[in-house]
Amino acid sequence: MHIRSARVPGLQFLALLAFLTALSAKSEELFCAHCMRNAWLATTDAKGGRQYAPSREIDIKHLILDVIPDFNRSSIEGTATLRWSPIAKPLTQLRLDAVDLRVQSVTSSEPIQAWQSTDTQIEITFSSPVAADKAAEVVIRYSATPRRGLYFRTPAEGYPAADSHLWTQGEPTEARHWFPSFDAPNEKFTSEVICHVPSDMVALSNGKQLSSELDANTGLRSFRWLQDKPHVNYLIALAAGHLKGIEEKYRDIPLALYTPASQIANARNTLAGTSDMMAFFEKEIGVAYPWDKYYQVAVADYHWGGMENTTLTILNDATLYPDGFETLRSSESLVAHELAHQWFGDLVTCKDWSHLWLNEGFATYYDALYRGSKHGPDELLYIMYQSAKGIVAVPDDRLPIVHRGFSSPEEQFSFRAYPKGSWILHMLRHQLGEDLYRKCVQTYVERHKFGVVETEDLVRVIEELSGRSFDAFFDQYVYHAQQPDLRITYEWLEKEKLAKVSVTQNQPTSPEVLLFQIPVKFRFGGKAGTVDREWTLKDKSAEFYAALSEKPDWVRFDPEFSVLAKVSFDLPFPLVAAQLANGSDLIGRLEAIAQLARKKDSASVELLKKVLLNDSFYGARIEASKALRQIDTPDARLALQSGLAQGDARVRAQVLNDVTRPYREESLGQALRTLGQEKNPDILASAIRSLGSYSRPQTRDFLLAFLATNSYRAVLSDAAVVAMRQQADPSYIPPLLAAVTSNQTSWPTASVGAALEALASLGRLQEAKAEVRDYLSTFLDAPQDRLQMAAIRALGQLGDPAALPALEKFIDLPKTSRVRQTADAALTELRTQRKPGVDLGDVRDQVLSLQQENKDLKRDLETLKKKVEALAAPADSPSSTNAASKPKSAPRSRPPVPTR
Repeated sequence: MHIRSARVPGLQFLALLAFLTALSAKSEELFCAHCMRNAWLATTDAKGGRQYAPSREIDIKHLILDVIPDFNRSSIEGTATLRWSPIAKPLTQLRLDAVDLRVQSVTSSEPIQAWQSTDTQIEITFSSPVAADKAAEVVIRYSATPRRGLYFRTPAEGYPAADSHLWTQGEPTEARHWFPSFDAPNEKFTSEVICHVPSDMVALSNGKQLSSELDANTGLRSFRWLQDKPHVNYLIALAAGHLKGIEEKYRDIPLALYTPASQIANARNTLAGTSDMMAFFEKEIGVAYPWDKYYQVAVADYHWGGMENTTLTILNDATLYPDGFETLRSSESLVAHELAHQWFGDLVTCKDWSHLWLNEGFATYYDALYRGSKHGPDELLYIMYQSAKGIVAVPDDRLPIVHRGFSSPEEQFSFRAYPKGSWILHMLRHQLGEDLYRKCVQTYVERHKFGVVETEDLVRVIEELSGRSFDAFFDQYVYHAQQPDLRITYEWLEKEKLAKVSVTQNQPTSPEVLLFQIPVKFRFGGKAGTVDREWTLKDKSAEFYAALSEKPDWVRFDPEFSVLAKVSFDLPFPLVAAQLANGSDLIGRLEAIAQLARKKDSASVELLKKVLLNDSFYGARIEASKALRQIDTPDARLALQSGLAQGDARVRAQVLNDVTRPYREESLGQALRTLGQEKNPDILASAIRSLGSYSRPQTRDFLLAFLATNSYRAVLSDAAVVAMRQQADPSYIPPLLAAVTSNQTSWPTASVGAALEALASLGRLQEAKAEVRDYLSTFLDAPQDRLQMAAIRALGQLGDPAALPALEKFIDLPKTSRVRQTADAALTELRTQRKPGVDLGDVRDQVLSLQQENKDLKRDLETLKKKVEALAAPADSPSSTNAASKPKSAPRSRPPVPTR
């Protein structure tokens, strides 16, 4: 589902970061809604008792929601009709989840003795118990100004009137904030949503549209949607407002993508490929798409990347993009992930949040399978390689995938549910074989469709169809923590013609982490061909021998990349070189690149240069670039320079980053040449950010020009703000103040927030802080909570004690409020009066200022200055596409990320 801003310290976030990198280049903005939401919480032991699915005292048959949103007041009037029957025994009191709903009336088909509405529930007491299995109905009239669950994007919230809209978010437990419900995933029912909106708006919901009628008396148009197949409460969705859509079909299934009205021109790139994905999933899963339609709607400042509501996925509008970004932006991974959820999560749903991986692991893996199918098997391997690197990098992880010791469901949306859950399926697919694996998945889905599942439901199907026991596999990888940490050594015994491999498990064992029993497969290759040998590792260490006709040229552990493990397997240079030369073995090449990155010799650099220039797969070229940057010798730098002319924008961006990261005169020169030659906005932004290390009059001119340059979602202005902050020069404060003031409604929300924090960082360096403090304080009442929190963080960073009274007003908010938590952190920072340390950039600038600039660089600067001045002039590019705001949803190292 979704990734929010990363707050994970150090290495704990590497698992998430690698997983994000494995997705599209912009995936950190685009993860599905629950995709690791609050994942930082899940990296430590949860506090609190064990969590279980709630008891189902009633069987809900059907829910009707009839709502009238008020776009001026950000509120709704609603009527909820619940049809239900008691299960097993008579029911005297019905309790429904309802947070801060103002209930006007409660009526029922059964006589009511009394009802009451608390802050969290509606309790209805019947005059006499309702008999088991008796059909009953309750009707609740209410109103609400939701703080969660339903979000307005209107002028009152700081958004353009022409794009006014609302959207909902249910998972895991937000639905209760906008309608009364049994808000847990172990109950399924059919649903109906009726929404009354102004006549020039549209309303979208689950299922099929039954009607669209204009009421002449009220002037409102009523949209009626029916989801006639059962689904869970958190999947009920509504999006309404000034939305426009484009449509197509897959077989007889309507497909559509809606966006805020001003962004419809950028919808086609995101919708493209949806039909192909649906065809692939039907074939791969073996179960036809089970719903009436598949609509997607991109909305402003969605908190995560996307959410797989049944038949109506809600997406972050940051996934929309125009042409010109090449391979650096793509909605493919996000759309595939959310579409896969229509089977895994919607049709078959985890019974409780401890088994969340059955939703998220499947969606993550089937996204990867689709991309492997479309782009080739190396794409799948590269995705799994990157996610495995992140998983094994998490230090001392003590929580299993299936975990009940969480305090809140949000803690479960971590790397364990997503990439690690995906790896569970990847290993099963290899152990079972592709055909039997598909049969198991098809049986699992068909057997439990429209129902709820636990992990054991999947295990039972696999064991039934394979005849094999998977107790050890699931016990080790799913019900206990971590994965094997293997140290492998290889030796050739010439006299006996034996290859000897020694394998040791180094993970510290405990009640949470087991000693693993896993298959260990080795492949030995040479002039005579390849030989595979497979053994089972059961003990802490073991030695294995393979009889071969001759000494192998290369040795590979886990050649099919089918075991999740941390592996240390260093080999002599000749074997690494031979492994790198194998064009049919991507993982072997990637592992060889990783070994060469730790060397400083010219032979290693030459091999990596060949990969950078010639390897057929973009991912290998990316990793070779990173390796050369890590080596950072004169030869390695020259090799990187030779690889700048890359056709694939992903590789070009990586090489440019690796060339310009070191603080050198030639790095500045390359950044400037890039600004004069490159067309891709994201690569231009990377070059702009690199200017932040160089405090020169010329670079200042460029940064000011780019700050004022029109670009899609302010990508170039964003980069200029980052560079200005890095230069630690308070003279940038006036132009930044002017830019934020004039672009507050046209820049994405995250861009405005980043600029506020940049102002604070620069303001901290000057004695007189009042101007910046007063300006930041004007955002404390911003209708967008993200701007509010950015201003709070900025005031904490400014280091001005005079800001304390303004921040202290937030301590009256509930402790669970994100705004309150942000204010607490800012107050702590202010009260400790942290003082800025020595800025290394200043020191390096002094060194560089002593160097003589070469004549070519001066000429490049003057030429580029003229080009940038031309770019900054009024252009025809539509600024209206910048109107919707961009949320911080994941780590923004490149521009916190799959989606939910």
